Amino acid sequence: MKQLLYKEFKLAINPLYYLVALLSALILIPNWPYFIALMYFFFIAVPNIFATGKASGDISFSVMMPVRKRDVVGSRILSIIIIELLQLVAAGVFALINSVMYPGGSNLLDPNFAFFGFAFIMYAVFNVIFFPMFYKTAYKVGIPVILAMVVAVVFAAVVETVVILVPAVQVVLEAPQYIGVQLGVLAAGVVIFIIANYVAYKASAKRFERLDL
Repeated sequence: MKQLLYKEFKLAINPLYYLVALLSALILIPNWPYFIALMYFFFIAVPNIFATGKASGDISFSVMMPVRKRDVVGSRILSIIIIELLQLVAAGVFALINSVMYPGGSNLLDPNFAFFGFAFIMYAVFNVIFFPMFYKTAYKVGIPVILAMVVAVVFAAVVETVVILVPAVQVVLEAPQYIGVQLGVLAAGVVIFIIANYVAYKASAKRFERLDL
């Protein structure tokens, strides 16, 4: 697995995709739906990583090595998760800057602990839909990535809509006196992210092992 993960970062994933994390700087825009800053990862990086792998025969090359097919799946999923975490870390830095620049907050969900809890869930939703769908064929990228994108975007849109339409929810998710609730949302998001990715891996590995490549 370690060698396969090394292969992912050295051969399969163009280092330029790491720079997508810098788009988290969009969090510095005031009164803006900050989830969009995190969506560029699955708008740009994921489709291109998998499309490039398809064009270069990456999967065929990987399964020819003396490794288990489930490890081929695991290394790719883990590499994507690592880049997602990098994106969230970068977003965290810009969120701190945002809190200094705009202490009064905005009409939308501020980039605080609760926001990042929902961000973890958004990525979890994308992963748990995309990976199993892709590894059903290990070839078709379009429909799996589009469907996963749509559901993840709808999830973020619902969160923002509730915050806008229900002031009490915004208060609970942003007011300092409810910091415990906000940390709880973050913790729940992390747990959901872990569970969803495990489910995505198990389902993807099972489907990939059935394929006759």
